[in-house]
Amino acid sequence: MINIDLKNYELNIFIKDLEELNIILNEKQLCQFMKYYELLIEWNQVMNLTAITDFDEVLKKHFIDSLSLIKVYRVNSNVNSEISSELNSSISLIDVGTGAGFPGIPLKIAFPKIEITLLDSLNKRINFLNTVIEELGLEDIEAIHGRAEDFSKKGMFREKFDLCVSRAVANLSTLSEYCLPYVKVGGKFISYKSEKITEEIASAKKAVSVLGGKIENQVEFMIPNSDIYRNLVVINKNKKTPDKYPRKAGIPAKNPIL
Repeated sequence: MINIDLKNYELNIFIKDLEELNIILNEKQLCQFMKYYELLIEWNQVMNLTAITDFDEVLKKHFIDSLSLIKVYRVNSNVNSEISSELNSSISLIDVGTGAGFPGIPLKIAFPKIEITLLDSLNKRINFLNTVIEELGLEDIEAIHGRAEDFSKKGMFREKFDLCVSRAVANLSTLSEYCLPYVKVGGKFISYKSEKITEEIASAKKAVSVLGGKIENQVEFMIPNSDIYRNLVVINKNKKTPDKYPRKAGIPAKNPIL
């Protein structure tokens, strides 16, 4: 049992934001989010996890932002039953470049039936994520240390996931080369963006196509009860990614497919 007293936290705005996303959390889930916040702040004192540490900002810019996925990918568990669902117990998700666990851990807390893999290149962050997983009592979730270019090779995680998500900062061509190799044919890659990227999307179309995908949708919105702009780009995986992708470490960023 997580030792958290919810009375110590002002959660009215958080709960209102969740309601605008049609998400209703129980007491256990709210305690998990608050414990996650506490661990984030504690570990951030000794390592660089996030520049955002204010309580309300963490809830809005990290937790709510992560959960905004349901604007483009409907989720089953704990969501208004009138909304059609795509995520259920059989869905597997990989969060590439997860950092401090965003969006993967908030999605796992809110929708516990999803099977989640968190991938990050810094081992210190993996240690943090494993602590979060243990102390929150999360199941069917693992944190893996490694580069995105390495774990999508044959025999590992290549084309094993229904959904890949990433809040990593990179252009869409580069991110697609990192992420689409993980996605099953018929699955999706969804990129979280914080700016308008009309030109970036146009320049990424060739790369997406070469990698076996097709840009399906782009949804622009404001995070609930804020002036914070967000953008979700949805890419369908229509065919297998050619074996030569992703290229060796560093190349996708230095020389994106154009």
